[in-house]
Amino acid sequence: MSRLTFDQLLEAGVHFGHLRRKWNPAMAPYIFMERNGIHIIDLHKTAVKVDEAAEAMKNIVKSGRKVLFVATKKQAKDIVAEEVTKVGMPFVTERWPGGMLTNFPTIRKAVKKMSQIDKMATDGTMDNMSKREKLQISRQREKLEKNLGSIADMTRLPSAVFVVDVIKEKIAVAEANRLGIPVFGIVDTNSNPNNIDFVIPANDDATKAIDIILAAVCDAIKEGLEERKVEKADENAAEEQAATEAPAPKERRQRIRKAAPKAEAEKVAEAKEEKAEEAAE
Repeated sequence: MSRLTFDQLLEAGVHFGHLRRKWNPAMAPYIFMERNGIHIIDLHKTAVKVDEAAEAMKNIVKSGRKVLFVATKKQAKDIVAEEVTKVGMPFVTERWPGGMLTNFPTIRKAVKKMSQIDKMATDGTMDNMSKREKLQISRQREKLEKNLGSIADMTRLPSAVFVVDVIKEKIAVAEANRLGIPVFGIVDTNSNPNNIDFVIPANDDATKAIDIILAAVCDAIKEGLEERKVEKADENAAEEQAATEAPAPKERRQRIRKAAPKAEAEKVAEAKEEKAEEAAE
């Protein structure tokens, strides 16, 4: 069964595209019709594409990898921050820091700087500083928190990137394409879908439309995380069972050690007997 029904999408206003004069011809396969100079998106195709994207994301998360969400536009910021925080994925809702993917080690250094400042505050280093230095450092910490706080736990490059507006987030899309990272995107009728691996044709301006799609995607991620937990629990149980059934490695080694000298002594005794027999002959 589809994650989102036709009626749910219709009610959220997912079908509203842009004016005809603003359209991108590459979006023609996803356009149902034109009404009053505005393109209407085919919601049947949107529902199918949401299912495809959700399933792909579920599999990515199930294998223990991360998905980076990017939404710097006003309408999507709060929705992304709220939904994505629930599933523990990294996200960017402020300005996209150029080179965040292509120059990832530098971004990691900035994140480490943030943790260093926190350490200075706890170990009493900042107590020996002047008021001016403290103020400068606290401002720096606030700026880093604002821009990079949501990706502090991202220790390596994400396995996929989800963008809400492919035109506004064109730098993020270009960086992901350059590194071969799959891109999931909500694509409106004025956007180019060719650089997006998983296209979700939908209205990328309406808050309700963004919310309903993000909720469906985050539910799939939640499922993937739960399935991963279950699999890990089963693996641990199987390992414990195998450990109890088989003799402990230490015991096995001790048995081998005890058996080795005995076998050696038997060989020596046999050799002596053979020599004695030869001498007697």
